[in-house]
Amino acid sequence: MDKIVITCAVTGAETTRAQNPHLPVSPEEIADSAEKAGRAGASILHLHVRNPDGAPTQDVEVFRETIARVRSRCDLVIEVTTGGAVGMDLEQRLQPLSLDPEMASLDCGTVNFGNDYLVNTLPMCRQAAARMKQRGIRPTLECFDLSHIDASKLLIEEGLVAPPFHYGLVLGAPGGVRYDPGTLDFFVQRLPAGSFWTAIGVGGRVSLAAMTDAISKGGLIRVGFEDNIYYDRGVLAESNAQLVQRAAHLAEQGGREIATPSEVRRMFQLRE
Repeated sequence: MDKIVITCAVTGAETTRAQNPHLPVSPEEIADSAEKAGRAGASILHLHVRNPDGAPTQDVEVFRETIARVRSRCDLVIEVTTGGAVGMDLEQRLQPLSLDPEMASLDCGTVNFGNDYLVNTLPMCRQAAARMKQRGIRPTLECFDLSHIDASKLLIEEGLVAPPFHYGLVLGAPGGVRYDPGTLDFFVQRLPAGSFWTAIGVGGRVSLAAMTDAISKGGLIRVGFEDNIYYDRGVLAESNAQLVQRAAHLAEQGGREIATPSEVRRMFQLRE
């Protein structure tokens, strides 16, 4: 496909201002970052939110305020996280689905994450998928491991996820599967036919390499402070928009046209 979708994950759950002082934290800061990322070429906002002290939260009211502020400033497709943060239980993580966003991430298996781990048993995956199906929310099937792709196929076979399928292939997470071109190829070959897929590289070197690889292979891309806080080796990024701008430039150099939010809504068949 010639159209490329750029997702921007502006804050995540683990990144801190001690690591990058430009990290957006408040609802207004997140909305401002989302608007600027949209102007730079992003069409999907992958949304985590924070408490005033910077700690990650799945509180519905914080999501409600942040989404309202984003909506008042730009037309990005909003994809809320149901991964939340390490230590949250499933019901906490699923809270923002009650706001009926257009999209939501759906983690398809348990994975090491640095010195911690993210728990996603198959029954938990089924519960999340069923909740999204009930509310008409398009899931992004996040896969940190090859077995997660097989688990996603079970959800599809059981009628819990309907096409078109969109996968987020997460590579380079500490303790998770590494990134290299062969690994990405192998993951993509195992996806259901016709699936959209977004390469998500964790860390500066991996993020850039996975992005350029995806551009050449017909995939979609994600950037942002959740995945990478650097613009260059040892040089902190000044904003999410700066990372999006580079991604858009590389995509255009690779012959890929940047999809608008309206085009993404048609591609992924998001509800009206």
